[in-house]
Amino acid sequence: MLDKNHFALKEWAVTLKALSGGRQALLLRKGGLIEKTARFTVEHSEFFIYPTYLHQQRKGTSPAWTVELEQIMASPPLENQVVLSHYAVVHDAFRIAGLDRLRTLAGHHCLSDEEVQRRFSYGKTPGLHLILLRVFRLPEPFRLSVRPRYAGCRSWVNLEEDLPTAGCRPVLDDAAFDREVCRILTRVGPPDEPDPSA
Repeated sequence: MLDKNHFALKEWAVTLKALSGGRQALLLRKGGLIEKTARFTVEHSEFFIYPTYLHQQRKGTSPAWTVELEQIMASPPLENQVVLSHYAVVHDAFRIAGLDRLRTLAGHHCLSDEEVQRRFSYGKTPGLHLILLRVFRLPEPFRLSVRPRYAGCRSWVNLEEDLPTAGCRPVLDDAAFDREVCRILTRVGPPDEPDPSA
């Protein structure tokens, strides 16, 4: 793990809740409207998780996560402030081109089936990137002012300063994380297309 980092990946706050509680160890990504290239790539192998609130909604979230979603939406952070509480290291990343294979992951993430299908079908090329993450809890959250360049439908944020990772603790211990990765890979099968940047 890097001693410090200034990259962050935007993700729904409810997804961060799932990751932070050890109930999820993966992301299913298509990319934001504003990306450096025409498709999503894992630009960084380590990053802070930047929670977002704008696009998450009940129909995009599994019914099992409705209560958590409502709690999150009822208590958003202060305006123009972002709270970074978790750090992630990419364990593996690859593209899945079959919707049926992605549906086998129900229960391993907080997205609804409808949201998985919407993301899968979005854009010119169907498919999603499956990113397996080892998630770490920071000893104390960082509360940062939101800069204009952090805004917009982009996946990656270049933070204004390097932030330390000292004192991070894994959400799942080694054995629990290995078991979850094994369950996910057993369900989804081999990658269609490895992500060369992962």
